Amino acid sequence: MLVDSPPEATTAPAPPPVTPPRRQLTRSAGLVAALAVLAVITVLGIVVGAKQIPLDQVWHGVFHYSGTDTDVVIRDVRLPRTLLGVIVGAALGLAGTVMQALTRNPLADPGVLGINAGASAAVVSAISFFGITSLTGYVWFAFLGAAVVSVAVYVLGGTRSATPVRLALAGTALTAVLTGYLNAVNLMDTAALDKMRFWTVGSLATATTSTVTAIAPFLAVGAALALLLARPLNAVALGDDQARALGTRLTRTRVMAMLAVTLLCGGATAVCGPIVYVGLMVPHAVRALTGPDMRWILPYSAVLSPVLLLGADILGRVVARPGELQVGIVTAVIGGPVFIYLVRRRRMAQL
Repeated sequence: MLVDSPPEATTAPAPPPVTPPRRQLTRSAGLVAALAVLAVITVLGIVVGAKQIPLDQVWHGVFHYSGTDTDVVIRDVRLPRTLLGVIVGAALGLAGTVMQALTRNPLADPGVLGINAGASAAVVSAISFFGITSLTGYVWFAFLGAAVVSVAVYVLGGTRSATPVRLALAGTALTAVLTGYLNAVNLMDTAALDKMRFWTVGSLATATTSTVTAIAPFLAVGAALALLLARPLNAVALGDDQARALGTRLTRTRVMAMLAVTLLCGGATAVCGPIVYVGLMVPHAVRALTGPDMRWILPYSAVLSPVLLLGADILGRVVARPGELQVGIVTAVIGGPVFIYLVRRRRMAQL
């Protein structure tokens, strides 16, 4: 005799999507290949620069540091810059992926939704009005600015009635306001302008070993939170009602997700400035490879986003020799057309 399932069965944790063994193997092989590509681009980040350095001298600078000018360039400039590119790229990719899943908004990105601009405005305020010049000092302002703008965009977008376009428009409006504020502060405070003129466009050029070690713990905590949210975010993708039926605690999931995004975006912006579109482009490319399962999208994004960021940084160093283009400019040039394509392809121009 058949009986109905007991009511408490509906509150069980969300089961993971069933993946055929062949697809599981393909995804695993793809992730290994992505790691190999990241290893290659990391080596290129150390080898390639505005100044050409032979490979044997690069090797010597990394593993047999003796204090020569070339060793200083390799060990104290290119190596920290490359390591910073890896961890910041991973942070931006994870933040964009979490934001897109949490809001069910394919246009969500730390730059598009104004979170980077909020962190930037808070950092500039800390430097100009409070005289804080150390990373460990103004990173807390970056976290605060990122958190405030995250909440503001969600409220202005209509909270539960928010649509992808409304959220994007709210983020664009806040970005415009905060950009005007940044420009005004920089014009009135020349000292702040001198310090921030490269930072405000997004750059890895100021990386040092101390900045990498100072920001790495914050980004590591944010990354761990993002990866732990994979299963709850899979349930959120089904809609609020279905997520609740599967036992997902929506409030806790949203709070943890926003904490992860705040740590990732605030930390990345504090150390590199606002770098846009990395968190938008990579998750879309990853979904074409992995499907909708967040347990795969998140690690793929964490690996492939540094590939994009370091690739853009290397391109900026090569095309403008003996100078360089800031990585934020390169990603904006690449990401702008991609953003327009995504809007048109998904027919989200209508409110």
